[in-house]
Amino acid sequence: MAGGEQRSLVAVGAAVTAAMWYARFAARRVRPGLPRLAAFLPVCAILPVLPFAFRAIHTRGISGFFLAWLAEFKLLLLACGQGPLDPSLPLPAFIAIAAFPVRRRDPKNAPGSGLGLLTSAVYVALLAAIVSLYQHKERMNPYVLLVLYSVHVYLALELVLASAAAAVRAVMGMDLEPQFDRPYLSANLRDFWGRRWNLSVPAVLRPCVSRPVRARVGAASAGVLAAFLVSGLMHELMFYYITLQPPTGEATAFFTLHGMCTVAEGWWAKHKGWPRPPGAVATTLTLAFVLATGFWLFFPPITRPGADKVVIAECEAMVAFVRDAGSWLAASVRSP
Repeated sequence: MAGGEQRSLVAVGAAVTAAMWYARFAARRVRPGLPRLAAFLPVCAILPVLPFAFRAIHTRGISGFFLAWLAEFKLLLLACGQGPLDPSLPLPAFIAIAAFPVRRRDPKNAPGSGLGLLTSAVYVALLAAIVSLYQHKERMNPYVLLVLYSVHVYLALELVLASAAAAVRAVMGMDLEPQFDRPYLSANLRDFWGRRWNLSVPAVLRPCVSRPVRARVGAASAGVLAAFLVSGLMHELMFYYITLQPPTGEATAFFTLHGMCTVAEGWWAKHKGWPRPPGAVATTLTLAFVLATGFWLFFPPITRPGADKVVIAECEAMVAFVRDAGSWLAASVRSP
């Protein structure tokens, strides 16, 4: 199976390279607007199909997020003459920014700090510990298991996105924005979703959805609700890549609920004299709300068809491979 995934990775990489070369070529010759969007249609049609070349849930889900969500939205922005893609970029940089969840750092912002080596090692160790605990999952309280799933999702996303950014940074020498900013310190939902969690998503949702809707309707709350709705719909697609099951609508309900609560938070925050919980309490309430609604609406579309069991099996195989490789390397070093 590993050999098949490697062949698929080479084929998908070649297809993405060719597609982005064409997109850059078209963008340099076709003016922004409907003509450029029409020129991009072949690329926009093929990107969502490419993740199905993979059999493993991890590679299918990660490539789906990179290609069918982020890359598509970046191409839509480029069709409108907006960043982060620019046809004047060198081809390798254009492909890297299009195909990976990276953003060049705005010079006005503080220098980006990726996940450090020590922190990465701690996260890897924690993730490996969580995977080892799954062998006892049948005897666990269901809510304890869901908490482990939640931490697993965070650690895995942080490591995957940081690894992608580190690779682009090393090869291209780009100064990049961080992908996460300690979401476990979020004081409210606006802080969690807008400034701390998986920042590559709001980076494309704001210009693609939130700002245009706000400009059309004339209300900031409409833009926020629209962005959360689109995020929910895109998560339905991500879940389809993971489970290969029809959408259930639960992910859309999850993000719609969070959008409404975020708007309500903003409305409350405008009233300066109204009570606010202390910082530690606010963070605890925020994380508890995210977890509770996640248990209710986010995880069931994954656990119901048993995709979580497949994810665990893939993780266990990965941990075993790394352990065996480490043992072999240690034995090789000790032998004369």
